[in-house]
Amino acid sequence: MQRLYSKRPITSFQKKVAEAVKRIPKGETRTYRQIAEYIGQPLACRAVGNALNKNRNPEVPCHRVIREDGSVGGYGMGGAEKKLELLHKEGVKI
Repeated sequence: MQRLYSKRPITSFQKKVAEAVKRIPKGETRTYRQIAEYIGQPLACRAVGNALNKNRNPEVPCHRVIREDGSVGGYGMGGAEKKLELLHKEGVKI
């Protein structure tokens, strides 16, 4: 199994989440709920967040996934401030 997530092999769920997030165009965001719905598991919002928190693959733009209330939420590769910085660089206003 591919090791894109921390030191453990990537699960099929994590792979689905990563593939969904890779489809988010630069300059746009999606919510954790939208990703969960996109992968066919609408009640898995928290699991989506956990999967993204474990991601260490820079090709997966985790910073484009935000909370339903419009706040940025966490970011496992630098914290909320880094996430906000990346979003601003892409032209996203939060």
